[in-house]
Amino acid sequence: MWLVYALLSAATAALVAVFGKIGLKDIDSNSATAVRSVIMALFLLGVVVVQGKAGQLGDVFAHRKAFLFVLLSGIAGALSWLFYFMALKSGKVSQVGPIDKLSVVIAVALAVLFLGEKISAINGIGVALIAVGAILVAVK
Repeated sequence: MWLVYALLSAATAALVAVFGKIGLKDIDSNSATAVRSVIMALFLLGVVVVQGKAGQLGDVFAHRKAFLFVLLSGIAGALSWLFYFMALKSGKVSQVGPIDKLSVVIAVALAVLFLGEKISAINGIGVALIAVGAILVAVK
């Protein structure tokens, strides 16, 4: 199932870029990101309620280490979207999108360095190709 979810993530992320670029035409990117974040929060709270898991929200706050890393992840995500929408405001989706996907390369490197994950030679080649591909697609 992880592959199905990952493909759905990629497809919906592509829609974020296209819809975001259209929506940013005449408005401030940071204000748009703030409104988008509120919409996301309300939507996700709705998902948790519909799933009957609202009672588990307290678990996130109860586990200090988990909460700290969820907090840090939220801050990193917010910064990512601020920068992403700023880039979309002045750049082309066809250039911003691929450069944004360098996050895959950075995530793999961080996973190897800090999480002790191992990647095979073929995986390393794939990550290198993602990096080269992202740069080549973004070059004018």
